[in-house]
Amino acid sequence: MHSLTYPVDFLQQVLGQDLRGGDFLEASVGVRLSARGETLLMEGPQAQAEACRDLLEQLHRLYQAGIRLGKGDLKTVCNLRDEGFRGDILEFYRDARIQCAAGRTVFPKGLNQGRYVREIRDKDVVFGIGPAGTGKTYLAVAMAVAALKEKRVKRIILTRPAIEAGEKLGFLPGDIAEKVNPYLRPLYDALFDLLETERVHKHIETGIIEIAPLAFMRGRTLNDSFIILDEAQNTTPDQMKMFLTRLGFNSRTVITGDVTQIDLDPSRKSGLIDAAEVLRGIDGLSFVHFTDKDVVRHPLVQQIILAYDKAGGRSKP
Repeated sequence: MHSLTYPVDFLQQVLGQDLRGGDFLEASVGVRLSARGETLLMEGPQAQAEACRDLLEQLHRLYQAGIRLGKGDLKTVCNLRDEGFRGDILEFYRDARIQCAAGRTVFPKGLNQGRYVREIRDKDVVFGIGPAGTGKTYLAVAMAVAALKEKRVKRIILTRPAIEAGEKLGFLPGDIAEKVNPYLRPLYDALFDLLETERVHKHIETGIIEIAPLAFMRGRTLNDSFIILDEAQNTTPDQMKMFLTRLGFNSRTVITGDVTQIDLDPSRKSGLIDAAEVLRGIDGLSFVHFTDKDVVRHPLVQQIILAYDKAGGRSKP
């Protein structure tokens, strides 16, 4: 039996209020845990106990630095360890943190997400390509909100191609905004999670945040903007070229997509696949590829993606 002593508040943040949420940690390092006040008991081989101690020490450093922890941070530290990360966890968190609003800070949940954030900071055009649930769109929107907050850009422009995802929706009633709104809902969801509801509505009303279908981008030059093209696998090569040439001065563009979920007619080539072939090697432009190992949704999502990949099917979110 091995024991560690930590503040109860720290243990509650990591293991839950009842101190019984150590299942993930137990499975990850191969020990049995029990908490009694400030004492955490570990039952298992010496090597596994030392691994558990190391993980908790890294989390405790974050706690001491004033970072509010949750079970997600435990998974992040475990993911970083499994990915071979041997650096300073506190430095990783500080370098990759995204301050979106008062009390709303977003942290990458793995090395690939950390690289994605760094590339968005450093490059004018970044492609995030990979399966559902890897944080491509969410982190891009978080970076856009942070850039607006820091006054590095004057507006945020979020766009998607309006294409039916394998379903025939038929006639949609209402004006143009009401017709395209269902296609853009995931972008609204990310914004409302990162900013106060009133502020989102105000920014949309004043044009500081614009959410529009891709067709609305034609003929425009977008200066002083943070522009995100989501679901880019459903663009054609011509649409992708049109979008990329909208980039103006002091603007940043992020393109996200999943090439396993293309809803175009099979006879048409995806603009995302085409761009990955045509644009490699251009300075100021970067491609970040995610895999099923980067999935940060419910644990079952990763297993579902793997099952579809194994079967040779096309997974849908």
